[in-house]
Amino acid sequence: MFLKKHKTTNGSRWAVDGHFLPPSLNLSTLLEMPREKMFEVVKAFSNAESAIGEEEAPIDPYQEVWAAGVTYLKSRDARKAESATADIYQKVYEAERPELFSKALGWRVSGNGETIRIRKDSHWNVPEPELVLVINSHSEIVGYCAGNDVSSRDIEGENPLYLPQAKVYNGACALGDGILLCLPDAIVDIPIKLTIRRANETVFDGEANTSMMKRTIIELTEFLTRELDFPNGVFLMTGTCLVPDDFTLLPSDVVTVRVGETKIENPVTM
Repeated sequence: MFLKKHKTTNGSRWAVDGHFLPPSLNLSTLLEMPREKMFEVVKAFSNAESAIGEEEAPIDPYQEVWAAGVTYLKSRDARKAESATADIYQKVYEAERPELFSKALGWRVSGNGETIRIRKDSHWNVPEPELVLVINSHSEIVGYCAGNDVSSRDIEGENPLYLPQAKVYNGACALGDGILLCLPDAIVDIPIKLTIRRANETVFDGEANTSMMKRTIIELTEFLTRELDFPNGVFLMTGTCLVPDDFTLLPSDVVTVRVGETKIENPVTM
């Protein structure tokens, strides 16, 4: 089952497999339910009114997006290369406890077709394509979507304590194009692809797989929810396995991220 959010004349509406859910049934309400109950409720409306309207980011305004860092060898190596304190990334890559940080609230998130941004005070900005877990209030994974954790590499490289400024700013988080509902066992060997176009030419085209991740999705979920409650659910970006080398985003670039059956495409602004 595939959940999408649509903009209508009467406000935002959620839909499953192209059919609207009742106006009162939003993602926050669904993620309050145990996974089995949620799947039953959503399935009951799979033949309801056909969904129309422009797509929106598949998240409610005050749901949280968190992110995990240095979960892939490629990410560790990239962080070590950019930083004067390289050993810190080696240590977190090998440690039992993962790096976790707050990325965005739903109202800050860009959806498919909306703009992402690069910071005006940074000279090295990259997209980071990621598998994004959708987790309910019972700490159960209910599905995934595509994500782009846009980052300013020079700011974090100057000092790891600048990570919030490198990672959290207007236009730095994109999710889409919808949420594929599935059991955690189905989130295995998910292909991730990143394409960047500039002036109608492809300047980067890479592909990787979640099987390259050092940590499991269950492990990341457990650490995130160990001492934090998320009554309306939470999104967790699981780290990047594709980092363009010797590259920075420019305004008017177009970034496409494909994660399994989900996809987002975003033009870049400053």
